[in-house]
Amino acid sequence: MLAFGISGLPPDGVDDEVFLDSVAEAGHRAYELAFVHGFPWKEDRCERFGALAEARNIRLSIHAPYFAILTSDDPEKAVHTRSALEHTMKLGKAMGARVVVAHTGYTRGRTAEELHALAVANLEVIEPKVRHLGVALGLETTGTERAFGTLGDIALIASEFGFVRPVVDWAYVHAMSGNGLTTVEAFESVIAFLRSEFPGWAVDPLHCQFTDNLFGPKGEIRHVPYGEGTLRVGPLVEAAVRTGLQMTLISEAHDDASHQRIHAEVEAALAGARPDPPREGTRPLASGVITFPAGVRLAPDGDGWAPVGAVHPLRITNPDKVFFPADGYTKGDLLQYYASIAPLLLPHLEGRAIVMSRYPDGADGDSFYEKQAPSHRPDWLPVAPLWSEHRGEPIEFVTAPDVDSLLWIVNLGAIEIHPWLTKAADPGRPTQAIFDLDPAEGADWEQVVTVAGLVRLVLQRLGLEGHPKTSGATGIHVYVPLDPIHDYARVRAFVEAVGRMIVAAAPDVATMEWDIGSRTGRVFIDHNQNVGGKTIASVYSVRPRPGAPVSTPLVWGELDEILPDHLTLATIWDRVARFGDLFSPLLEGTQRLEAAEEALGID
Repeated sequence: MLAFGISGLPPDGVDDEVFLDSVAEAGHRAYELAFVHGFPWKEDRCERFGALAEARNIRLSIHAPYFAILTSDDPEKAVHTRSALEHTMKLGKAMGARVVVAHTGYTRGRTAEELHALAVANLEVIEPKVRHLGVALGLETTGTERAFGTLGDIALIASEFGFVRPVVDWAYVHAMSGNGLTTVEAFESVIAFLRSEFPGWAVDPLHCQFTDNLFGPKGEIRHVPYGEGTLRVGPLVEAAVRTGLQMTLISEAHDDASHQRIHAEVEAALAGARPDPPREGTRPLASGVITFPAGVRLAPDGDGWAPVGAVHPLRITNPDKVFFPADGYTKGDLLQYYASIAPLLLPHLEGRAIVMSRYPDGADGDSFYEKQAPSHRPDWLPVAPLWSEHRGEPIEFVTAPDVDSLLWIVNLGAIEIHPWLTKAADPGRPTQAIFDLDPAEGADWEQVVTVAGLVRLVLQRLGLEGHPKTSGATGIHVYVPLDPIHDYARVRAFVEAVGRMIVAAAPDVATMEWDIGSRTGRVFIDHNQNVGGKTIASVYSVRPRPGAPVSTPLVWGELDEILPDHLTLATIWDRVARFGDLFSPLLEGTQRLEAAEEALGID
């Protein structure tokens, strides 16, 4: 639950293996490399150090150089600071670090709005270079009035960049609150704020730093040996245990005696602290087989249950019903998954009609697709009326603008979420083109990866960017974000032209044959998913298969290394914490097909 460690660098002349042995022998489970003055190590040493630390179950992080800030308004300095952050994150990837810690910068007479805009502008430049690394950028809370970066500031930045996390320096918070962290309840209030402003997977476990300090009216003055100030670690640990918060706690003290005293108090507090008892009469939504971030509790509601804290009157039924018999996962586990993943999923559903793929008796039971919103839907759940040529009238599709709406849909047994490729406000113009790569009988994952690589190559030659995700079954979906200016016919023709080019180049591995028997041993490129009214399992959708696999965004470079059935509602959380939303570019569009159509000879 709590991994304690210290910050520093191995002493000169001490072998890394010997040093890490001493870290482990001291009972430390974390270590933060203080690259605060520059880059003393190259990538090869980071790789070796990371492997040695992993073998000893030691979590690693890196503190970026102090000059690597986000709020420089000097163009030349901004290039330098962005480069330093990018380089630190690449070293973090080599090392297997979960997070790179950085300061946001100083105010220098600028407003919070101006500083936020600078930070966002700099992050927009580095995001395409680092979001695929699987290393979070942890922005450290400020300790003086001269610096930018309150938890509120960081929350606003993190809401725009999925790879950004808060790093709480408790000494800084203590200083800025004017001796405010002296009780368990004070720490609990900060934890409650974190949970209200950040997704559960972004703050649990929470990366944080601790030391004692002296402070004045304008914030921290300096660090001091532990015990000389007023900040104590025991109340923090008790608050974390009581609230169920996992932490990586890094001592930033400047002397070994303080490290030892802080560690001893951590261990003593852990031995004596107890979790808060659950609210009387409530129960967890999930079964307990899986550990989910941001767990939901249920209160009795007639013959059903109501999620505690729900905004709308939402009723959950049969949470203990087994939905994935091979694994023992329940309907409550499915609902909790969607509640926990909602901060990533909901932006991809915003404004879109949803087709429900319902499995009332679980993944092994009968299923059906439902387009028309049920007549018993609550008044608070918005619908999207879209014209149906077949019916000669609109169909009212459900939508999911918030967590309550999403859970209402899933409570109907909707294991899968199928959004339209268009926004309901403009139902004829897709915001993405989809290459659905489906292995036929006799084809394997390696062939799917090969065809996906060919799709990427062609897209690159056409000046377009594609983003892969597992289908959640045996295939890969490659999404191409588009400005909503093309109709379905244009998008379908584009995908078909690219597909036929790939089939011509690699007929042994790719096919577009409609006769199923003629596809054997090859990967079918299905361009007909790009048709009005057709839907495909959304990113982050669970699929009704053993293990409860999730349709998960991938990094192009990892396709050869990953197996799709390893990405499930139980295992996805570490990945989400590392990457955030790899599909965030799909939310922006910003690509057009005119140049590609001309290159492909499409009229």
